[in-house]
Formats: sequence, C-alpha cells, structure tokens
Amino acid sequence: MHIQPRYPHVHLFPCLWSNKFVNHPFEIGNISVGRGKLFLIAGPCVIESEEHARMMADSIQRITSDLGIPYIFKASYDKANRTSIHSFRGPGIVEGARILRGIAESNGLPVLTDVHTAEDCERVAEAVDMLQIPAFLCRQTDLLIAAAEAAKRHGRAINIKKGQFVAPADMRHAVEKVRESGCESVSLTERGASFGYNNLVVDMRSLPIMRGFAPVVFDGTHSVQAPSAANGVSGGQPEFIPVLARAAVAAGVDGVFLEVHNDPPHAKSDGANALHLNHLKGVLEKLLAIHQAVA
Repeated sequence: MHIQPRYPHVHLFPCLWSNKFVNHPFEIGNISVGRGKLFLIAGPCVIESEEHARMMADSIQRITSDLGIPYIFKASYDKANRTSIHSFRGPGIVEGARILRGIAESNGLPVLTDVHTAEDCERVAEAVDMLQIPAFLCRQTDLLIAAAEAAKRHGRAINIKKGQFVAPADMRHAVEKVRESGCESVSLTERGASFGYNNLVVDMRSLPIMRGFAPVVFDGTHSVQAPSAANGVSGGQPEFIPVLARAAVAAGVDGVFLEVHNDPPHAKSDGANALHLNHLKGVLEKLLAIHQAVA
C-alpha cells in the first residue's frame, strides 16, 4: 500500500534541513547579502523631513558601526497604500529621491525605498541602491518587470515583500519574474500573514521555504502590525518585535528589517508598530549573539 507523505512538498526545499544558504547571494554597495553575515535594513517608515531622515540615518549608523553589523538605510518617499486618504504620504518622488541619494552619499550607506508604480522605477533606480516591492504589490507583473529592468540598468538590487495573502512557496514566481527580466540581485522579506481580520501571524516555516529561492529578510516590525485595527489606523504590538526577530534569526535568515523611530507615538506613519530608537542596540546585540550561535 502506498502511503502519501504528510509533507509531499518538502523535497522541493532542500534548505529546510540546513541553515547554510548557497542560492543566489549578491552584493549591495559594500554589503554581502546571503553570504552568512547578518545585515540590517532600518529607518523610519516614511521620510518625514530631510532633517529627521538624516538624524535617523546618523543615529542608526552609529549603533550598527559599534556592533559591526552591515546596514542599509530605509525610508519611503511615498506611502501609496495608507488606509486613510488623509494620512501623510511623504515628500514625493522628486524630493524623496534627492534626500535618499544625499544620505547615501554623505553617510556612505546603501539606501532602500518602496516603488509603487512601473513609471517610478527608473527615477528611483537612479537614486537608491535597492528598490523594494511592497507586500500588496508582490504579484504585479508589470511592476516587477519594470523594477528589474531599471535595477539591471543601474546595477541595483530588489527586495520583494511577501504579501500577507501569499503562500511562501508561491514567492518563487515573483523571484522568477525579476530574474527573467534581467536582475539577479533579489531578496525576499517575510512580514506576516493575514489571520482573520486586523491581525497578522508569522509562520516561521516560510523562512526556510523562501530561502530556497533567494536570500530572506525578516521584517520584525510589520509582523506585529494590526492592520486598520484602530478606526482606520493601523495598530501594533511592538513589545513582540524582539521575540519574533530572535526566532527568525535562530531560523537562519540573512537579514532583519526594522522600522525604527525616535518618537513612535508621533511618527507620521506606522508608529504603532515601530521599534523605539532607544531599544535598537539591545535588540541587535541579542540578534547577533543568536546568529553567531546558529551560524
């Protein structure tokens, strides 16, 4: 009698049995992605002002330099998927690209930002080192192709956030769209899965599954978000950021993504699930210790 295996898909993901990652590493600036050293993507959710963005980049860079963790600065020039039409969206592509390029040049940092439309990709790729595809748009073929083509022309990388509605195994299709459009430098980010209404959960199985396709980053701040939970404004449970991030690093991710703010209650976007700047060093110290133990 033939017995159907309980997990017939596991053979598709040989990385499930090892923390060693050998598939498609790449470089972004002076940072190696997928070669065994944990890196950080961090910054405010949105560019609130040039002064604030520069202050956050400087502050986070001092912490990461002290700890020896490679760092990519993150901030969005436009938050096109805000719940309310009245919510702050950012300075826009022209001013945002200028601010991000200035931070990259003055701080010597790779920078990352979201792109929401195919038309924005070329302008964004001129300014930043890594184009990020938002979770809600991870299946948008035209956007993925435009981002890949722009990234190839300018020698940039792409980070694709896994949609809250997408099975981890299905993210291979997003990776294929990017690679077949000419960009080999692509990573995936886990940011939680929808669990009923206004809630997200993290299935840690997604990390080794997606790591079979590309380097994987864990987003510890959006994973604790409560989407649209508070009268049209997203809430969050930031007290769980450290524990989820520790679990992800123990599972063998390549990088960690954290939205960090010096004053989360007054942040102009996603303050409810942001990590306070004062807590960043302590969180990173524990993550580095875990990474060293499981490497």
